[in-house]
Amino acid sequence: MDYLELTINVTPKEPWTEIIIADLADKGFESFVETDEGLLAYAKSADINAENPILGTILNETEMNFNYQMEVKIIPHQNWNAVWEADFKPVVVEEYCTILAPFHDQSVITGMPIIIQPKMSFGTGHHQTTWMMSKALFEVGYQPKTVLDMGTGTGVLAFISEKLGAEKIVAVDIEDWSVENTIENAERNTCTKIHAICGDIDKVPDLGYDLILANINKNILKAHLPSYSNLLKRGGTLLLSGFFESDAEELLAVANPLGLQKKGSLNKEEWCCLSLTKQ
Repeated sequence: MDYLELTINVTPKEPWTEIIIADLADKGFESFVETDEGLLAYAKSADINAENPILGTILNETEMNFNYQMEVKIIPHQNWNAVWEADFKPVVVEEYCTILAPFHDQSVITGMPIIIQPKMSFGTGHHQTTWMMSKALFEVGYQPKTVLDMGTGTGVLAFISEKLGAEKIVAVDIEDWSVENTIENAERNTCTKIHAICGDIDKVPDLGYDLILANINKNILKAHLPSYSNLLKRGGTLLLSGFFESDAEELLAVANPLGLQKKGSLNKEEWCCLSLTKQ
């Protein structure tokens, strides 16, 4: 599958970069990389055609006073991995773990090593949301035995869960290449307790989970929250990310009536990670 890469250089960079990312996320862009000049945004080219007027109007719709330059290009499926390798640097999540690729120098490892070959999947640890979810996993405060990882991407959170002691992990993603990537990366991390499934929330086995992880965009999280509440054991933990601090109250307004109460939160560069517990 080809991907569309949107390069936007913004002056001034702050706060407009975050505003643009939020706008693009609502319009179908899946992942973002901040640069010194602005950002890179990625979406499936099948979803957003390069000739689509959306690309010409996204920034004008914000009606903000800034200057920008925008460039669009298509990244063929077979070249995506090379793009990741060129930019993928090891990610250290405090003292807890280091997320790195097979081609990195192993001497940089701090804490638990998580080895991934990212390919086209989201979840290298570079994005603020994956970093926070990784940190939150180490700080759950008890040992979950059954874990559901929704939108698993590269499988990073599933691998951390198993290495922390989880006995059964269900890793779900709507993209078949993400599921393949998770299976390949599980071998690299000698993880054997992960069941990778291609599909959406309706494909999740109703096992009763001690911990549910969901690093997805806000609208999908809101739609999934009733299912998460049903699947989560009483006293279990739900970790959510993939949204901005400003969206947290909107998610809590949906979660609270479902018996999901806020236990804590992390914030990193305007992004948020919520920890909820089922009453």
